[in-house]
Amino acid sequence: MEVKIGIRSVHREIVVETDLSSEQVEDEIRNALSVDRGGVFALTDVKGRRVVIPVASLGFVEIGEDESRPVGFGGTL
Repeated sequence: MEVKIGIRSVHREIVVETDLSSEQVEDEIRNALSVDRGGVFALTDVKGRRVVIPVASLGFVEIGEDESRPVGFGGTL
């Protein structure tokens, strides 16, 4: 699943491809936001890299679809 993260005062968004479901990503966001000012939002991507962002810097988090859509024109012939 693709997760786009917007950071305050940064023009480019961070894109993370993760194995988590949309519900799990949302739970991670809620847990990070529930911590007082010092909280961080962290995700691990499909290659094992960890992205850690201070909650105070979060602008937005866009959670993609759980299932990928098929690509191509398979059913048009």
